Amino acid sequence: MVDGRAIRITAGQVSVEARLNDSKTATAIWERLPIEAKGETWGDEIYFAIGVRAAAESPREVVGLGDLAYWPPGQAFCIFFGPTPLSRGDEIRPASAVNVVGRIVGEPTVFKNVRAGTRVRLERT
Repeated sequence: MVDGRAIRITAGQVSVEARLNDSKTATAIWERLPIEAKGETWGDEIYFAIGVRAAAESPREVVGLGDLAYWPPGQAFCIFFGPTPLSRGDEIRPASAVNVVGRIVGEPTVFKNVRAGTRVRLERT
């Protein structure tokens, strides 16, 4: 469930609103905001280490378009806006199971214009 914890994600010229859910992982991220890091890309995913340690929490092998997630092995925040190299058909498949922590409000495919190495900022709104 997505609650009222609104955040802004800015990556270069791209800026979107998103909402974090009520999971323990999302709460840990919320408490660390603002976070800024260099984003990496993997297919239509942007990810970056955020210095939050969280265990698997209802881990998912496949996510939805616009989902925001935490990847436990890399202690990374992930933005999903299309298929990854592991996707089959129209699915969006992370490198390994992730904790879904929220969702983009609006059009997630705007992130297709963001290149690896771009600074990404997560902040409360």
